[in-house]
Amino acid sequence: MSSTHTLSVLVEDRPGVLARVASLFSRRGFNIESLAVGPTELKGMSRMTIMVSVEDFPLEQVTKQLNKLINVIKIVEQDPASSVTRELMMIKVRSDATVRNEVVDVVNLFRAKVIDVSPESMTIEATGTAEKLEALLRMLDPYGIREIAQSGAVTLGRGPKSMSANR
Repeated sequence: MSSTHTLSVLVEDRPGVLARVASLFSRRGFNIESLAVGPTELKGMSRMTIMVSVEDFPLEQVTKQLNKLINVIKIVEQDPASSVTRELMMIKVRSDATVRNEVVDVVNLFRAKVIDVSPESMTIEATGTAEKLEALLRMLDPYGIREIAQSGAVTLGRGPKSMSANR
């Protein structure tokens, strides 16, 4: 039985690091469900948030191999109960003047934002958990979704503790 695991990986910000990390998962036959990479509070460091669906035992093998990569500084498996995870989604929805107010009501209900309007469509920005974003899509679907762009998930542990060794 497989389950989804979220790994936070602190790496040196160097060319090719992302490719090496991703290829480690693909060589093992694991599908990365979500991947987000960005700078951290430490100069020259990036943080990868990797969501992968795997068996428990093989994940341990992959994390051991990740730790052997020279540019990998630290790996933390995030526990859903003690971390906060969010994704960003932009959704372009059909919305002429006859339904625009209804769409805005749905957007407000989900604490999302309208970021662009044209005579025949609106673009909405929403952040939240995967479940919240899926619920928003279900509510907007009857109006006609034209396009979706979605980021990978980013995760931070709750409380004062930091993944960075210095903090």
